[in-house]
Amino acid sequence: MMELVATEAERLDKFLARLMPQHSRSKLAKIADEGKILVNGTARKPSFALRSGDKVVLEDVAEGEAHDLTPADIALDVRYEDEYLLVVNKQRGLAVHPAVSLKEPSLVNALLARSHGLSSAGGSFRPGIVHRLDKDTTGLLLVAKTDNAHVRLAKQIEKRHASRRYVAVAAGNIEHERFDVAASLGRSKKNRLLIAVDPEGKNALTHFKKLARLDSGTLLACSLETGRTHQIRVHLQSMGHPVLGDRLYAPAAYRSVPLQLHAAFMAFEHPISGETIRVFAEPPEDFLGVGLVREEMLDPF
Repeated sequence: MMELVATEAERLDKFLARLMPQHSRSKLAKIADEGKILVNGTARKPSFALRSGDKVVLEDVAEGEAHDLTPADIALDVRYEDEYLLVVNKQRGLAVHPAVSLKEPSLVNALLARSHGLSSAGGSFRPGIVHRLDKDTTGLLLVAKTDNAHVRLAKQIEKRHASRRYVAVAAGNIEHERFDVAASLGRSKKNRLLIAVDPEGKNALTHFKKLARLDSGTLLACSLETGRTHQIRVHLQSMGHPVLGDRLYAPAAYRSVPLQLHAAFMAFEHPISGETIRVFAEPPEDFLGVGLVREEMLDPF
């Protein structure tokens, strides 16, 4: 049984589709039409208008078969490559790996269409994938071609020896030039699909540096001391400055643009040669501060 709580006025089917993107909106609507979704104890149709505080209860949605590993001819923006690894600048809307109910090809499917091997250390449905980005987050992602390279790269990320820095556009005017957010994170007790600040959760620390004030918000550089799920998004939301375009954590008024979060910089030790590899990727054209982000702005802070 799953319990969710509405935080604003919204149609029931839109609410469910937003919080459960792994399932299609039509599938969730069908479940509601069958009377299997309760709002405050009463079965409601997909078009039912939720109000803030309404409790939505439904049984766990059955998962479909996992997406297969059929190679897909999808153009990739590769920023670094050799015989052991590559760094991809992932486009918006591309899931990193196959998952249940994912209908479209993922980055893994695109990688399988290339003429090189991929590591198997990450699991059968994640060949080559050393770490991940959310589907709508753009930017740099490490991919390993051999198991040896995969293990060594994954250890660097786990030990925070590899540097990864993001840029984000947050709602409102943030006056601090540099600031940290240290707030433990865990699964939300209201909506188990979300992450929330929780004193009993896992420690999480994010460093922020203000890059520019925009008409639409504040352009920030973000550096992770820990790597929790949705860490940047939840830490900024907890300050009252959610990432613009965030369909999970930002109020509806801030969702008119694509998710304004981009993995812009990566530095790591090559797993074989030991040399330092630095890679920078400018934000996509739909990023509100696209012309203002330069690599030198993302030096350690």
